[in-house]
Amino acid sequence: MLRAALIGFPAVGKTTLFRLMTSVEEARDGTRRAEAHVGIAKVPEPRLDRLVELFRPKQRVPATVELAEMVGHATTQSLVDIAAFRDADALLHIVRAFRDERVPHTSGSINPVRDTRTMEEELILADLGVAERRIERLHRDLKKHKSDDLEAEQAVLTKCQATLEAGTPLRRMALEPQASKLLRGFQFLSAKPLLVINNLDESDLPSGLEETDPSLQEVLREADAKAVAVCAKIELEIGQLDKESAEAFSADLGLAESGLDRIIRASYELLGYISFFTVGEDECRAWTLPRGTVAQDAAREIHSDISRGFIRAEVVAYTDLIEHGSLASCREHGLVRLEGKTYVVRDGDVITFRFAT
Repeated sequence: MLRAALIGFPAVGKTTLFRLMTSVEEARDGTRRAEAHVGIAKVPEPRLDRLVELFRPKQRVPATVELAEMVGHATTQSLVDIAAFRDADALLHIVRAFRDERVPHTSGSINPVRDTRTMEEELILADLGVAERRIERLHRDLKKHKSDDLEAEQAVLTKCQATLEAGTPLRRMALEPQASKLLRGFQFLSAKPLLVINNLDESDLPSGLEETDPSLQEVLREADAKAVAVCAKIELEIGQLDKESAEAFSADLGLAESGLDRIIRASYELLGYISFFTVGEDECRAWTLPRGTVAQDAAREIHSDISRGFIRAEVVAYTDLIEHGSLASCREHGLVRLEGKTYVVRDGDVITFRFAT
């Protein structure tokens, strides 16, 4: 399951988007202590809907995304200290572009470019502190006894320190696999994939959804980050309507898809995630995988026993299954393939795993 952390300065719409995406009501207990508020968002998947129509299962089970939002007195150091943020696969930075005199911006003006750059600087500084403390500890340990492993770690962290001191996020570093493995335990914030979510004003719709300010584009290039735009205020209004009214309202505004769909799709693209499906009378389910995952590892997503006892995977493309209407028809036309452990799963594969217990 993809894990993402919502970050951003006060009064930018983090909590509104968190509630919209997870359907979790706001949880504020008055505490000043920073902590994570975690919820689950269902991944919109039209292909799963078509498979449900075809198989009429007892259950429809979408893929999910775990979202964490900060509650209490949040600082950048809080992101380092709290596991839900440190362990996130990606950071979703909510940037304020909407105008509302009743909710003043903490910096006094609306400036998405400034806020995006400032947050990146804070992530870099937080990582620099972590790297410097570890390098100091390694220096002391290496004085006591030599160690190839510690020296290798010191060399990689020294490169990270130089990169961070230059104001460059670690996600822009080109690292060998072994170096990446050494750094994995640190969960550096500036190494995580970053999606900037531009929270628009209602008056910016619909053109603002597709157009990114050139100055912001430059910041995104420097950060090796992606961006997507939404209007949380409108999304909240749409979310309170019945399906028919919501569709009509969206059409009037020129919204081809919901902002929440846009965010999750952009997150998948950012991380290189794909979806495969399992189908049957009991359930039709969508599963999420990093692109390049092999069949035996995909089986582990379902259950470790299936991976251990893997015999083969029976695979049919989603488009072929929809076109022919059943697995039996796909078999008759030679469209169901038998694949082994090292088969690289493709986006849209419908898979039946055969395994020994």
